[in-house]
Amino acid sequence: MLIIRPTCRRLFASAAASAPPGAGGNPLRPPPTNLLPPIPLYRRVLRANRKLPAEQRTLGDMYAKAEFRAHRSVDNPTHLIGFLSQWQLYAQQVEGDTWRDDKIDKMQLEKLSEQQIGQLYELMQTIKKKHAEEDGGPPEPPESK
Repeated sequence: MLIIRPTCRRLFASAAASAPPGAGGNPLRPPPTNLLPPIPLYRRVLRANRKLPAEQRTLGDMYAKAEFRAHRSVDNPTHLIGFLSQWQLYAQQVEGDTWRDDKIDKMQLEKLSEQQIGQLYELMQTIKKKHAEEDGGPPEPPESK
């Protein structure tokens, strides 16, 4: 179970509070959405994954479970807010089906570690192989790094 300290709860509330336009807030920026607490967000992610095809759902569920378990004991409020906001964004994208044909932002790609880039590359190769098998042809040889 993810434990949130009282100070983190206040940070969640302040991060979710938006200033009305003209009261010092940016009128061009949409008001931030309220962050869900960890357990309701975890449930929402798993429910959103139900819309995915069976293999993607299994992969998504396993990944979400592992990530939420790994972040159970995180104390850093900034890290928690980032973690929860990204998972909330994921759930919104899967629920709205806006994740298909979406590309990784260049700034996000630059922030990835070497290990994350390697995992992303492996995922890309697996997807290419799967599509080649579905099309009936032999799988494409993996690209060299």
